[in-house]
Amino acid sequence: MIKNIIRIIISGLALSIGYGLMLLLFETNVLNISNNTIKIALWAFVTLVFGLIGYLASNKITKGILSLLDSMEKLLVKQPPMDIAFGAFGLLFGLILAYFISAPIRQVNIPFLGGVLGLILTTVIYIVLGSVGSRLLIRYKEDILNALPFNGERTFERNKRSGRTIRKDNKEMSQGTSKVLDTSVIIDGRIASIVDSGFLDGVLVIPEFVLEELQYIADSADDLKRERGRRGLDIVKEIQNSKKIKVVITDVDYEDINEVDIKLLKLTKDLDGKVVTNDYNLNKVAAVQGIPVLNINDLANAVKTVVIPGEMMHVNIIKEGKEKKQGLAYLEDGTMIVVEDAKSLIGKDITVQVTTVLQTAAGKMIFAKPIN
Repeated sequence: MIKNIIRIIISGLALSIGYGLMLLLFETNVLNISNNTIKIALWAFVTLVFGLIGYLASNKITKGILSLLDSMEKLLVKQPPMDIAFGAFGLLFGLILAYFISAPIRQVNIPFLGGVLGLILTTVIYIVLGSVGSRLLIRYKEDILNALPFNGERTFERNKRSGRTIRKDNKEMSQGTSKVLDTSVIIDGRIASIVDSGFLDGVLVIPEFVLEELQYIADSADDLKRERGRRGLDIVKEIQNSKKIKVVITDVDYEDINEVDIKLLKLTKDLDGKVVTNDYNLNKVAAVQGIPVLNINDLANAVKTVVIPGEMMHVNIIKEGKEKKQGLAYLEDGTMIVVEDAKSLIGKDITVQVTTVLQTAAGKMIFAKPIN
C-alpha cells in the first residue's frame, strides 16, 4: 500500500516537472510557437513523457526510499528515546529560527542569477541551523532537564562510559555505588542475610524487568520453578523491609534488548554501579565488559572457616565416602570433610586431625584422619 502511494507521488511529481519545464520554456520564449494547437499538443506530450519516465523509475526510487526509511528506523531504535525527543525539538527550533533569518535573504535578486542565490543561501541556513539546533539540545539536555521547575529531586546525568542519559534520584540513586541485583542472586536468597548483616552499603537497585522474570518463573507450571520464583519475590519483599540499606525499584528498560542479562549489564554500566550475582556466565560477560561484579559465591568461599593441616576438629560422621572406608562430615558452612577409615564410625562424633586442605572450583574440601 505504502509502496503504491509513493509511486503515485513520484509519478505526479514527474508530471509536474514536465509541465513546469514547458511553462518555463514558453514564458521565456525559448520555444516560440504561435500555433496554439501545436503548443498545447507539445506541452501535453512532454508532460506525459515526464510522467511516464517518473512512473518507470518510481519502482527503483520507491525501493531506495523504503530502504532508507528502514535504515533510519533501525538507527533510531538504537538511540535513547530522550535523545530522539530532544533532537526533534532542537531540529524544530533550528528550522523556526532559520525561517526568520532567511526571510530577507529570500528577497535577494541578482542580475543573471535572479532568486537562485537567495534560494541556495536559504537552503544552507535551514540545513545548518536545523543540524546545530538538534545537536545542541541533545548535548545539553541534562542541564535543561535539571533546570526545569517541575523536575523535583530528580537529576539527569550522561554516563561517561555508555554515553546514555539516565535519571537519578538525589536521595536514592546517588547515595554511594548502586548494586544491581540479578534474578539468580534474588532466588538464591543469601542476599537477604548479607543485607541484614550490614556488609553492603550504597543502594540496591532491582530493575522491573528482573521482577517480571521472577513473576514469570513464579507462574511456571513446573513445581520447582514456581517455588523458586515465589521464593525470589519473598526475598525482594524481605530486602525492601530491611532498614540496613536503601532499595530502589527502577523502571529503566531497554526495549531494543530482549535478554534480561544484557539489559542488566547495560543498566549497571549506565549507573556506574556493580552487578550482584552468583551466575557464572553473567560474571564472565561482566568481566569482559569491565563491569564490577559482586559474586555471592566468591563471598561465601571467602568467609568459610580457615583450617590448616595438623589442626584438630570435632565432627560428626554422616555418611560413607566414595573411596573404601572413607566417611564424610560437614562444617556448619557446608564445607565437606573426608575422613579416612571412618566408614565404621557413621553417626558418631569423633575428633579428627586435618591432613590436607584442597581448594577446587566448587569450593573447599578438607581431608582428615581420626584421632584414636
